[in-house]
Amino acid sequence: MKINESGNWRAFRHRNYRILFAANAVSNIGTWAQRIAQDWLVLELTNSGSYLGLVTALQFAPFIFFSLHGGALADRFNKRKVLIWTNIAGGLSAGILGLLVLTNVVNILQVCILALVLGISSAVDGPVRQAFTSEVVGEDDVSNAVSLNSANFNAGRLIGPAISGLLIAAFDTGPSFMLNAASYVFVIAALLVLKEESFFYRTSTQAMTSVREGLRYAKARPDIYVVMLIVFFMSTFGLNFQIFNALMATQAFNRGPASYGLLGTFMAIGSLSGALLSTRLERFRSVRFIIGASIVFSISVITISFMPTYTTYAIFLPLCGLSALTTLVNANSYVQVHSDPAIRGRVLGIYLLIFMGGAPFGSSLIGVFSDVFGIRATVAGCGVISLVGVLIIGAIFKEKVATPSDTTIGGVLKTA
Repeated sequence: MKINESGNWRAFRHRNYRILFAANAVSNIGTWAQRIAQDWLVLELTNSGSYLGLVTALQFAPFIFFSLHGGALADRFNKRKVLIWTNIAGGLSAGILGLLVLTNVVNILQVCILALVLGISSAVDGPVRQAFTSEVVGEDDVSNAVSLNSANFNAGRLIGPAISGLLIAAFDTGPSFMLNAASYVFVIAALLVLKEESFFYRTSTQAMTSVREGLRYAKARPDIYVVMLIVFFMSTFGLNFQIFNALMATQAFNRGPASYGLLGTFMAIGSLSGALLSTRLERFRSVRFIIGASIVFSISVITISFMPTYTTYAIFLPLCGLSALTTLVNANSYVQVHSDPAIRGRVLGIYLLIFMGGAPFGSSLIGVFSDVFGIRATVAGCGVISLVGVLIIGAIFKEKVATPSDTTIGGVLKTA
């Protein structure tokens, strides 16, 4: 297939990217299948929103402690080798949990420990994987690859929850965990067959390898830290549909696992649409656009809390997914494209720390509040907090986000 070098699919002209894209498509389906199964398993074991929030918090807490160091690893070591090891760790955690379920010996403590292990591997994997994108496709195609990666991830979100819901209804949660464990094999195999001579390597006039230097760089870039602050409010309070959907399905609508899994598919319809739309919005990619899109998202979260029936809730979910992914794809690609290549890994480590690091606090709070105030009031409150936070950030930093600063450290790219 001939790829238009200036079109919406131009990242596919790189052989290495095509291989990784296909492997990640399988892995993303497994990832979403496990997310649904893990939430349902926790509810089966405890019937508690607080425990659901705790397990989610444990899975995302490692981003607070490891994502910055993952970014440093991305700038210091061979990214492909690091990714192989992080995928081995993730696959083992999923496989062990699946075996525990299938042998009927699983308990909530084991779920918590394995969620933590998966979180550690994901925290290291995230910044390395994102920084690896520029080596696979080169600087000119990074923005397009970010949009396509998001589309891939949300295509998995479209398929994985539905598959998991059906598997849970028929065989309980064990097969969903085993499906995810098997999916890691595809990514590891893809990483092993990539052609290293086709990578786009960076050379730099300065050897910046410490986390502190990454923090200093981000602090000197108002446009980047404003984007990160917006992402913090969105992810900590608004992007908790893993918990929202589980509790709305069970508590508000009295539905079973298949209906819960279907909600993830409806969410993914909007998310996939937002990711694909973002491939056409590169020329509009700016901090002001990100602020506007995040306001739309926050309002959609507030609105969804008032949906009276399962059907109306499901129908409205795609709008939440569309607005969320339009914001996040543009935020992620803005940070990547406007960061100096020599320090991009650490900047992405900071981005992921902010994006995922608030989840332990947010998910724990949501779990407790849902038990005390009910899930509808909790969802509405999260949307209000996200909206107010974004409006305040936009007002305070209005003058600082007009144009990106030219803060570089001498990094350039060359093809090996």
